[in-house]
Amino acid sequence: MGSWRNSRTSSTKLLWLILPCMVVAVFIGIKKSNWVAAEGRVSFGRRPAVVEGGGEVAEGPSGGGYLFNSSYPPLAMEDEMDVELPVVAKEDDLNVTLSGPNVFISANQTAVLPLDRRRNKKYTSLDKLEARLGRVRAAIKDAHSGNRTHDPDYVPDGPMYWNGASFHRSYLEMEKQFKVFVYEEGEPPIFHNGPCKSIYSMEGNFIYHMETTKFRTRNPEIAHTFFLPMSTTMMVRFIFERDPHVDHWRPMKQTVKDYVDLVGSKYPFWNRSLGADHFTVACHDWGPELSKAVPYLFKNSIRALCNANTSEGFNPSKDVSIPEILLPDGTTRGILDGPSPRNRPFLAFFAGGVHGPIRPILLEHWQDKDPDIQVHKYLPKGVSYIGLLRQSKYCISPSGYEVASPRMVEALYTGCVPVLIKDHYVAPFSDVLNWKSFAVILAVEDIPNLKNILTGISTRQYLRMQRRGKQVRRHFEVNYPPKRYDVFHMILHSVWLRRLNIRIQCVADS
Repeated sequence: MGSWRNSRTSSTKLLWLILPCMVVAVFIGIKKSNWVAAEGRVSFGRRPAVVEGGGEVAEGPSGGGYLFNSSYPPLAMEDEMDVELPVVAKEDDLNVTLSGPNVFISANQTAVLPLDRRRNKKYTSLDKLEARLGRVRAAIKDAHSGNRTHDPDYVPDGPMYWNGASFHRSYLEMEKQFKVFVYEEGEPPIFHNGPCKSIYSMEGNFIYHMETTKFRTRNPEIAHTFFLPMSTTMMVRFIFERDPHVDHWRPMKQTVKDYVDLVGSKYPFWNRSLGADHFTVACHDWGPELSKAVPYLFKNSIRALCNANTSEGFNPSKDVSIPEILLPDGTTRGILDGPSPRNRPFLAFFAGGVHGPIRPILLEHWQDKDPDIQVHKYLPKGVSYIGLLRQSKYCISPSGYEVASPRMVEALYTGCVPVLIKDHYVAPFSDVLNWKSFAVILAVEDIPNLKNILTGISTRQYLRMQRRGKQVRRHFEVNYPPKRYDVFHMILHSVWLRRLNIRIQCVADS
């Protein structure tokens, strides 16, 4: 009996020694399982190039990746939403920074379900979709360390890209997986329609191609994003109230609100994310203002805008800057290519209306002041605008009333190096493209020194910039039908990136 009692006492002591270890092991196992579902950040460049008053391409505040930093706006209160809020990944959360600027993809921290609740979980189509996107994030994150994938059409490489390998992998993943649901509600000319020949041509071009592209799906359950096919330009043309005694914004904003209310009441997808996986395209200057008609459209949704002005609410972490392209006849016929960079007699060229705060300064200092600097308010009769672009080494693109201008793309089309003079502007596709490698970024206060700055660029560096501009031109070209890596696909890719940067999870599942 005494032996048994001694044995039991020893066993009890041993149990008390083992029990804490078992508790610690279980705790570690749960923590480890929870962390498996939290992807890390992948970076392949800086924040989008924001042209500020200082004349530099700002890299954005430190302490965050290009797309995600502490300035990311709150989407909504959690108790108002049917989703878990996308949040900003912190610096120390499994962060990987590739060579070059700190840009690209951030997999957001979403709450991971406890193990006992996940055991019998029935996974929804949204869960499966998000799981596939998680694998895409991992593939892009690892692209810099693996072998480059063969591409018969084009392999992005060179200083024009923040990280060509990651961009290439992201683009290929987009081609394989990206699906967009286009709402069929609404009638032309306001919906499913847009201009294709004016300065706002990208609205109509994108809407038209989105209706017919292979990326469109008729099954909303497998869609990554949802496109609201409304044209700001057509609203201005057909709904704008011109009576100066009434609120001219009201009927246009009411149209936007009514459309979002319609699709929100007919489908569950807007309410599921409060618009965070929905996007619009607008090239008209009033696009940003009309998006304010629906607060969640302004704060949450992906807005692809020509007027990408950060001082007017453009948010590079969720919005997309797209190029403004003037297509007089709806095509690029006659406006592509130019002579050799060594056969361009003029140093710089600008012609355009005098509006906004920057252009008057440019004309004050350079109009008819120097034969090397061709700056005009109006071109002399018989002088070709496209001809002067082709005869100039540098083509000046100053902001007017708004920051966007087709002159940037016209310069690239004709082999001229763009000179950007803008404040608070996010350059198109600058999540991928390093604009400083093929364009000159000039501060407004440096306009009087324009000639000295341009002549201070060596011939060797100018030729490099011109050659790089010709290479990236493909990303701004309009094609019928669209071609890989052209402007339509680059806009889609920018939307694809923003979708990768959010993770939607229903409250009912959490």
